[in-house]
Amino acid sequence: MPDLRLLLPGLLPGIGLGYLLFRVLDHRAIAIMMAATTLVFVGLWLLKGAEVTMRPRSSPKAVAAGVASGVTTMVAHSGGPPLAMYLLPLGLSKDVYAGTTSLFFTVGNATKAVPWLLLTQPTAGLWVLMGICLLAIPTGVSLGWKVNGLLDQRKVYRACYGLLVVTSVKLLWDGVLGYFG
Repeated sequence: MPDLRLLLPGLLPGIGLGYLLFRVLDHRAIAIMMAATTLVFVGLWLLKGAEVTMRPRSSPKAVAAGVASGVTTMVAHSGGPPLAMYLLPLGLSKDVYAGTTSLFFTVGNATKAVPWLLLTQPTAGLWVLMGICLLAIPTGVSLGWKVNGLLDQRKVYRACYGLLVVTSVKLLWDGVLGYFG
C-alpha cells in the first residue's frame, strides 16, 4: 500500500494526459523511446552487478513513474516499464512487488477503458479478442502466483529485468516496423 499511495496519484493524471496526447503523439515514436529508455535502465542494472537493490522510496519519483505509466499505457499500451523502473530498485519482496504491480494495473486498466473506447472504434473481432483475453485472466493470475512461489527473490528480480528486455525488444520492433510496414 505505501507504494500504491505514491504511484496512483500520478497514474490518473497520466492517463488523462495520455488521452489528450493520443491524437498528437506518434505511438510508434513513444514505443521506440520507451524501449530505448528501458534498455538503458536494464543495462545500468547489469553494469552495477545485476543485484537486488534497496533504494528508499521517493514521492517525486513515484509520482513521475505513475504519470509516465499512465501516459505510455494510453498512447502505446506500454505502462509496465515506467512502473518497473520505479519499483524494482526498491528491493520489495517478490510478493509485495507482484501485488503492487497487479493492483496498480487493475486500477490503471479499469480507468483507461472508457477513454480508450472513446478514442478508438473497436471492431467486432477486437471485442471477441478482448472477451477471450478476459477469460484467460484467472489462468494467468493463477499461473503467475505459482511461478512466483517457485522462484526465490533473486530469480524473480532477474526474471523481471529479463521480461523488461523482452518487452523493450517488442516495443522497439513494433515502433520501427510501424514506420516501414
